[in-house]
Amino acid sequence: MADKLKGKPGFAGWRHAVWVFIKAQLSSYVASLIDFLVTILLVKLSGLFYLYATFLGSVVGGVVNCIINYGWVFHADDCKKTHVALKYLFVWGGSILLNTWGTFALTEWLTGMHWVDGLLGHYINDVFILSKIIVAILVAFFWNYHLQRVFVYRNHNFGKFIRQYFRD
Repeated sequence: MADKLKGKPGFAGWRHAVWVFIKAQLSSYVASLIDFLVTILLVKLSGLFYLYATFLGSVVGGVVNCIINYGWVFHADDCKKTHVALKYLFVWGGSILLNTWGTFALTEWLTGMHWVDGLLGHYINDVFILSKIIVAILVAFFWNYHLQRVFVYRNHNFGKFIRQYFRD
């Protein structure tokens, strides 16, 4: 994907990069919608603890995101699916950890502040949903998009990426 951008001069390359970013965000929104739906349904219908539901929602959302990104966003047809899957698992594992523990930490911090919990309790039934939204946005922008763009959907192996990353 990034190799395709190198061949486009000036404005055309910039326009293409913006279009890819917009498509990645749309893919992320679809995956996040499914993630949130699974999480909320597991908490509300089955009574599952929100931490476990967040993890399971992230798993389902991640699978959806990988499928959409492979074919529609990054057009990674020149990359082997097994290589993409392995690299995606690496990035996705970090994303799940950041989302799960970030949601947990922020929820516990917010509910520990009685005035915040009281204020939010008037508007939001479960504070963890607000925490999950905040953490999901931060992780999507600062972790998922950049690593998927420069690492997962590029046609090179992990060792080469590590060598290049530490050399630059």
